[in-house]
Amino acid sequence: MITTNTLNTLRISGLASGIDTDSIIKNLMAVERIPVDKLKQQKQILQWQQEDYRTINNSLRTFRDKVFNMKLQATYLAKKATSSNEGAVGVTATSAAVEGFYTIGITKLAKGITVMSAKLNEETASDGTTLKLSGQFPGIATTISFTLEGSTKNADGSYKQQTFSFATGEKTIYDVVKEINAANLGIQASYDSVNNRFMLISPGTGATQHLKVVSDSNSFLSGTLQLQITSGEKVINQTPTEITSPEAIGVGTDYTGVNAQFTLNNVTFDEPTNTFTVADVTYELRQANVTANVTVSSDTDAIFNSIKDFINAYNDVIGKINAKLAETRHRDYPPLTDDQRKALSDDEIKKWEELARSGLLQNDPLLDGIVNTMRQTMATIVPGMTGSQYNDLSDLGITTGLYEEKGKLYIDEAKLRDAIQKNPTAVMNLFTKSADKYSEKGIAMRLYDDVNNAISQISKKAGSDSTFTLADNSSIGQRLREIDNSINDMEDRLKQVEDRYYRQFTAMEQAINQMNAQSAWLAQQFSMGSR
Repeated sequence: MITTNTLNTLRISGLASGIDTDSIIKNLMAVERIPVDKLKQQKQILQWQQEDYRTINNSLRTFRDKVFNMKLQATYLAKKATSSNEGAVGVTATSAAVEGFYTIGITKLAKGITVMSAKLNEETASDGTTLKLSGQFPGIATTISFTLEGSTKNADGSYKQQTFSFATGEKTIYDVVKEINAANLGIQASYDSVNNRFMLISPGTGATQHLKVVSDSNSFLSGTLQLQITSGEKVINQTPTEITSPEAIGVGTDYTGVNAQFTLNNVTFDEPTNTFTVADVTYELRQANVTANVTVSSDTDAIFNSIKDFINAYNDVIGKINAKLAETRHRDYPPLTDDQRKALSDDEIKKWEELARSGLLQNDPLLDGIVNTMRQTMATIVPGMTGSQYNDLSDLGITTGLYEEKGKLYIDEAKLRDAIQKNPTAVMNLFTKSADKYSEKGIAMRLYDDVNNAISQISKKAGSDSTFTLADNSSIGQRLREIDNSINDMEDRLKQVEDRYYRQFTAMEQAINQMNAQSAWLAQQFSMGSR
């Protein structure tokens, strides 16, 4: 066989000798490639270790968010507000709300302006097309016009007005809606095609909402649509009168929304909306002419759940690290070479790699140091806590499990709730105490430092998925680059070795071929001499 390599060097394989030189060279090169394969296996192991480190680091970052919340005093100052009449008023409180009792008397609910038409003719024809105004409202004038005034004000403080004109043989009810909304008057038009009703609605509630039909020359709004105002106030001679039942809209009449009116501990308030905040308590008014009592107190459940979620997150993260530290290492299952992969099925490759990448962080000193530091922080007494203050987590009913559980924490929920109810400030101090010295900080403050340090150490070791630079300057990243350089150098040398083998075998083939030619010539000479 005659072939050429990538350098176009002539290769003669077994033409004269009959030897399968390609197979011989392939086997020789397989031996030569053993150091390269070992480097590639080392590279694969490092890449798997890097992935495992980064997975743990991502878990630590998620846990850090939990720890950060535990550093905040607001977490332990959570307040809850309860209403004696949820149907009348709903309440919520922030951590800044003052604990106490409040009485709220609701006189009026905030309302916007709502104007609705009578039930109109359908806007679609039997073939499904949208009718023009003249088709939907037979007998209507050829052209209709009206002027509206909404809540939007001009630079001089006057209300913005706009006159609308529609050719009824060309425009539909949807064109009326579109043009009113496009005018940005501070009033919204809509058409309910299911119930065949036209509506004008203020975008909000309160006395600042405004609507006025300035003119309606063809009685389109007041006559054809039979608009009725169903919510808001009418203002006549500067005196507002609340609309208590639907009434026909009046051309030239000012309409406004209604402010909520209520008393809070005998102090009168006037608000444009039904949801508002007073002294860090948010109220949602739902019913008028009623009185309700509101109680603001420490939210034991919220504090309890925050601590419980934190402990569960802690158990989860140290559980993942401990699992990696204890994972079985299968040294008889190194990463597969390219040739080995070709001989296996996909399922066999998957099973092999599961064993090959197991235990790569077994007893890893970096991870072992991280988890031990975190465990020590959770078990250490916080100094400087005196009197009725809590000194460590066991005072809250949080204790370590068996030795075999490697630091897992358990919560005595009844004891934790009792500690929170008796002294929520002491619970807060145990976690959030601030100090210049690490050893004097509260548990969450120290643990936050621990986790940040752990993330930094792992990043230096294995890099980060979130890095913004192309260069990975971590320890593993640098080692991977060194291996890549060594592999490239070896691959170049292997090409030279392979070429040398082929040159040697080609020389042998050429020598044998020359000897065969000489032998044939001698045989021919002897044959001619014997005649």
